[in-house]
Amino acid sequence: MYDVDVLIQGYPGRSLCHGGLGWSTTTLLRGGGRNILVDVGAFGVRHLLGQHLERCGVAAADITDVVLTHAHYDHAVNFTLFPNAQVWIGEEELAWAAAQPPGFNPLPELYVRELAVSERVRRIRDGDAFLPGMRAIASPGHTPGHLLFYVDARRQPVLFTGDAAKNRAELLSGSVNDTADMAASRATLERIWALWRKVPGTLLVPGHDLGMTLDDAGQPAYVGERRAALNAWFGDTLEPVRIDLCCGGALGRCSA
Repeated sequence: MYDVDVLIQGYPGRSLCHGGLGWSTTTLLRGGGRNILVDVGAFGVRHLLGQHLERCGVAAADITDVVLTHAHYDHAVNFTLFPNAQVWIGEEELAWAAAQPPGFNPLPELYVRELAVSERVRRIRDGDAFLPGMRAIASPGHTPGHLLFYVDARRQPVLFTGDAAKNRAELLSGSVNDTADMAASRATLERIWALWRKVPGTLLVPGHDLGMTLDDAGQPAYVGERRAALNAWFGDTLEPVRIDLCCGGALGRCSA
């Protein structure tokens, strides 16, 4: 039903001295006359997002749908870049986010305000089949109205977990970082595992990690290679120090 391209690979880590990295996964689905983005990232990925869309032959104006797992800045703010897209977000999530006062949290207040009034926004609920082959599933915990998205494709089902399961460590440990409700998050993880095991070969796309399938032993196995790096100017010249953030080893091109 859809061709799947992970444009921005999420990163399972955080900065200790300079706030959150906010490197979340952005995925492009193409098929049936639609170009769908699942989560759209924050300001820091805009140049890469534009480059990867161009490599796929897709312009910003060609995006028909933006699908948001939740309202946090690192997943949602770039919806403004796609003028012709319908924006799909959980009804409960948007109501909760719009009711929050400005605070020291990941909610982008002005962008949430725009989502709440925009005519392009479509509110969805648990169980809604809102796009061809795509179903919303309630996944509270990280935020109250967070949603999973299950793509029931015959070739390979895809499960988008957003920040309900940010990375492999959360899936394996049965616990999470950064949740508003730990009990709800653990129940959501159980729901994710049940959906993942339902059809062999299902691709799970987490919010802050590389995509995974289950191996023959039922354990998460990465599809592809994790990549992340920084250039830093710690010296007296503009010659950068390159820092590999993925456990050492040779560093390839930072791409999907």
